[in-house]
Amino acid sequence: MSSVPHSPRDPHPSISPSGPSLIGRLVRRTSKPAGAQPGTLIHTGPKKVEKVRVRVIDYSAQHLDEAIVDRIDESFSLAEAPAATWVNIDGLHDVSILEAVGDRFGVHRLALEDVLSTNQRPKVEEYEKHFLFIMKMLSFDVETESVLTEQVSLIVGPGYVFSFQERFGDVFEPVRERMRSAKGRIRSRGTDYLAYALIDAVVDSYFRIIEQVGDLIEELEEEVLSDPSTATMHRIHRLKREMLVLRKAVWPLREATGQLYRGEIRLIGEETQLFLRDVYDHTVQVIDTVETLRDVLSGTMDLYMSGVSNRMNEVMKVLTIIATIFIPLSFFTGLYGMNFDYMPELHVPWGYPTLLAAMAIMGGGMLWQFKRKGWL
Repeated sequence: MSSVPHSPRDPHPSISPSGPSLIGRLVRRTSKPAGAQPGTLIHTGPKKVEKVRVRVIDYSAQHLDEAIVDRIDESFSLAEAPAATWVNIDGLHDVSILEAVGDRFGVHRLALEDVLSTNQRPKVEEYEKHFLFIMKMLSFDVETESVLTEQVSLIVGPGYVFSFQERFGDVFEPVRERMRSAKGRIRSRGTDYLAYALIDAVVDSYFRIIEQVGDLIEELEEEVLSDPSTATMHRIHRLKREMLVLRKAVWPLREATGQLYRGEIRLIGEETQLFLRDVYDHTVQVIDTVETLRDVLSGTMDLYMSGVSNRMNEVMKVLTIIATIFIPLSFFTGLYGMNFDYMPELHVPWGYPTLLAAMAIMGGGMLWQFKRKGWL
């Protein structure tokens, strides 16, 4: 088998302002016709790659072969060999590939249907010859401040792991490097340990997303305290919506990983269950952190609204003080602005400067009184 060039993870396309709304991202409409027979294989998600790519890694403690094959059936002989085989498929729009996998390895039609339905919640399903594990792989677009999700499905059987992704690029490169360098126990263990390593890589990537979101929330807190604006409120609101997307992707994963480490899946060995318990703990930690960040965002929004209210109160206080000072002054000017012939004060030589002085003293006295009471 020929070697495969190693490349970093491809960046996810960003979500433009005119892209999918929050409801569209949380509740996707399916293109599967209503009342269709269970197990009908229809790709219900968007087409994210032009051509499906199949990468195969056949490994044991003594050897490792890695290649990109043109047809999915070229990997079948390796997957049926005594050594373990990992087949990674990028792109889900070609239904014939999943049909070929299902026919050759007896994968249940319901499992294949779940792989093609890209709005599945994270879950684990056990069948007679294999089990299916579905999770969400996340990334964060700093420019749009958006959480991007991609469904990753694992079909794990004796001697093989099929992983299905929607697009090129993933967080599995550290796992591949461990396999190439024969570090650790991954090449000497079965496919259940490989499935654990892939799940663990996805869960570990959540911490990077949370760290990026946490940095943005901290930046927003400083902005709210120093110089908040309408744009600040929009950023807070947008991040709150993104936290809903993050929560939907992470929250069900706790139940799925819990089923794995508790020994409810027959293909998971006891030694691997210990490692899966660690993944479960990390998942709970991620969920707790997500809930904490949501609370902090809600507090930041409350802080912004309080700041806006306080600034409005300051403006109203200044306007009220100005109006209070000018009310008596307006009274004097209105009084002596009346057109009566017999007003004795109008004929006093020093009447005008005396009135101005009286008005200045009154205004200054009121300002001093307001200052003494702490209203200024």
